[in-house]
Amino acid sequence: QVQLVESGGGLVQPGGSLKLSCAADGFTLDDYAVGWFRQAPGKEREGVACFSSGSSSTYYEDSVKGRFTISRDNAKNTVDLQMNDLKPEDTAVYYCAAEGGPAYYSGSYFCSDLSSTAAWGQGTQVTISS
Repeated sequence: QVQLVESGGGLVQPGGSLKLSCAADGFTLDDYAVGWFRQAPGKEREGVACFSSGSSSTYYEDSVKGRFTISRDNAKNTVDLQMNDLKPEDTAVYYCAAEGGPAYYSGSYFCSDLSSTAAWGQGTQVTISS
């Protein structure tokens, strides 16, 4: 059974930091396109940070550039999202997703959320509020 499980969400004040982790169970993430997405109430889901297949490229959504960092830990089979200088507009449910297979996915393409065959986690709530 292929499964992705997110952890690390919570409530923090503006300017604070959180680190989200996405653990894969049942498959290895090494060569997968992997990314973090978020969905705020009443808004479309958006990709915020994605690795291409094989990690040859990384994409960040403009509003998170310089504040968020996506990283892989192949030994732990996880993909993390370090989020710094958090803002109220970062409040959302954050999901990780992964796409494998023979096709190559660039980071920007994968974050465009066009894949219909990606595996998804259940999401973790991130709330930024004073």
